[in-house]
Amino acid sequence: MEKTVPHQLPATEAPAAPPLVPLRPDAFTTPYRDPVWDGPTDPVLVADHLRGEWVLFYTQRRATAPGLAGVEWVHGTAIGVARSSDGGATWRYQGTAEGLIPPGTDLPATLWAPDVVRVGGRWIMYLTVLGGRRTDWTGAADIVQFVSTDLHHWEYLGRIDLDSPRVIDAAVARCGDGRYRLWYKDEARGSNTFSAVSGTPEDPSSWRREGVVISGRPHEGPKVFRLGGSYWMIVDEWRGQAVYRSEDATGRWVRQEHRGGLILTVPESVAGRPVVGRHADVVPLDTGDTRDGGPQRALVVYFTHPHWGGEDIDTMAPDPRTRLSHVRAAVLEVRDGILACTEH
Repeated sequence: MEKTVPHQLPATEAPAAPPLVPLRPDAFTTPYRDPVWDGPTDPVLVADHLRGEWVLFYTQRRATAPGLAGVEWVHGTAIGVARSSDGGATWRYQGTAEGLIPPGTDLPATLWAPDVVRVGGRWIMYLTVLGGRRTDWTGAADIVQFVSTDLHHWEYLGRIDLDSPRVIDAAVARCGDGRYRLWYKDEARGSNTFSAVSGTPEDPSSWRREGVVISGRPHEGPKVFRLGGSYWMIVDEWRGQAVYRSEDATGRWVRQEHRGGLILTVPESVAGRPVVGRHADVVPLDTGDTRDGGPQRALVVYFTHPHWGGEDIDTMAPDPRTRLSHVRAAVLEVRDGILACTEH
């Protein structure tokens, strides 16, 4: 008797992701506003090739929450998420990232300033975590790591030991020596930028502290990137972004002299006073351009307080509008060895 073989239906293949639209130089022409609390800060942009979209992660400050004392509105914060399928022209709010509270953290947790780096086929998030809500700038702050394969589900990897009770604002990049470095603000040591180094950045226990990198005037929010054949670092001095240059990002950072070494000093103004660009991320544009060692242009994505100049946050006026913030962008270019910014 002949055996009947059931008809085999072809396997259903998952639809291919749409191609990632290149990041636009005019992204954020309409500034991004958080629809919940109207206080997005500390932006970081990530290319999601799985979905063909750009992802914006940010600190979701509770700018419009009523009845908060002191700086309580910058505590108890989650990490907001927005996505763009048109190269950054428009953004869709996606809620907040889940699974980012380390075990044992006092609740409600405070989450600040994520950085997300692609390492070995996975995304690693470096995040500042504080336990509880506070009305002042006290309390321990740590930098911790998470891993994801889809930019949606995050697995806790551990805390980075940086020998300090208060470290914030992680930035991670691969350097010219082939190793990765973590730059961060150490608020217990003069609010200067320090670094740690690792050959296996996905392992929190692998980081080894190196010491101070940028000293002097207090600052925060370091960001390191390669552009025009050199490595650059920008840090937020609360009067604009200070610019430093290094040949390999392993050290020997030299401050740019052009315009006092500052960019984003007047991207906006309020009541005739300058509004400065704050804590920023940088993403290369024209990634296919290999002249002189790589892309010549990049998008710097930053936030401002459109109703406040951006000086010491403790001097904010009682007007509740001063807490509001939004995310904007501008184009960076290397011109004759100078990192220049087109502020718009």
